Amino acid sequence: MDRLIFSSSAAVYGTPELIPVTEEAAVRPENPYGESKALVERMLAWMGQTAGVRSVSLRYFNAAGAWPDGSLGEDWTVTTNLVPLVMKALLGRRPPLQVFGTDYPTPDGTAIRDYVHVLDLAEAHLAALEHLEAGGGTTAVNLGTGVGSSVLEVLAAAEAASGHPVPHQLAGRRPGDPVALVADNHRAAELLGWSPRHGLADILASTWAWHSAHPDDHGD
Repeated sequence: MDRLIFSSSAAVYGTPELIPVTEEAAVRPENPYGESKALVERMLAWMGQTAGVRSVSLRYFNAAGAWPDGSLGEDWTVTTNLVPLVMKALLGRRPPLQVFGTDYPTPDGTAIRDYVHVLDLAEAHLAALEHLEAGGGTTAVNLGTGVGSSVLEVLAAAEAASGHPVPHQLAGRRPGDPVALVADNHRAAELLGWSPRHGLADILASTWAWHSAHPDDHGD
């Protein structure tokens, strides 16, 4: 093996000092998940030096969405991500959603994240493979839209897609949650020729199509 594409995460940045986040930002994870991704990235750098393995670490921001017709989607049996939790609340598969933090310095007081469609992520993987096949070197690349959406904006998009209000309750902040995490995706455009084609409305519409057709996940 001399080429590898790694599914990394924006969690490696922890709470960044500047938004949008570039790949030059300090890698300072603040949870075990982010630490695990940062660890693999460091291992890949050493593998490049010692074994000639060239790699692209794709730092996903908030991956979400499903196949547009609802025929393919994620296993949501166990999840802590906002979008599937919103779907569970809409379908009555969980208690009302907890919105953690309403006093952030953002337009509506809720935290902001960059949501990127899984179809766009798939295309980025192909572009990364082409980069390596063309002799490209080891690098890390942000995968995000460059557009931030607040928690309440996600709820509004879910309500527009489903035609139903999202049962939710307002709660205090959680320790360690950044105010905002939004990608600078210029490197992806310049190095991989990649840019996202789907926005928040597409993400929520496809997610609703999947989850409403499979309210009990893959088991039905």
